[in-house]
Amino acid sequence: MNVKKNNLRWKQRLENLKKAHFRLSEACAQESYNVLEVAGLIQTFEFTFELTWKTLKDLLELEGYDATSPRSAIRIALEAKHISASQCETLLEALGKRNLLTHTYDEDNVIEAQELILKEFEPVLTAIVTYLSEKNNNE
Repeated sequence: MNVKKNNLRWKQRLENLKKAHFRLSEACAQESYNVLEVAGLIQTFEFTFELTWKTLKDLLELEGYDATSPRSAIRIALEAKHISASQCETLLEALGKRNLLTHTYDEDNVIEAQELILKEFEPVLTAIVTYLSEKNNNE
């Protein structure tokens, strides 16, 4: 794929990520949750997480890196200094939790995921979206 197409794809994906992240931030701002709202929070997190790693992947490909999976995109983003070591760790933890929630339903996992999303994952996603937005604005 040529550079112009890659640049357009990364910018379009970033716009979608910013919209998804806004919804996640709104969901995280609630005081309390009923069962359906928790399910919505988790779904919104999953969607935002998916767009986060894919946006990083698009940026990395534009820069000449080859990232083929969520795990490789996250690790290469660390090497390329787009994310910090602690952000990398948190994203890898989020990847594991996302996979668990996608394939199983267990009340304890759901409660744990809600707490992780609110306290750990959303703040890291916010930092990454802010960084990517600033990077895009400075180009």
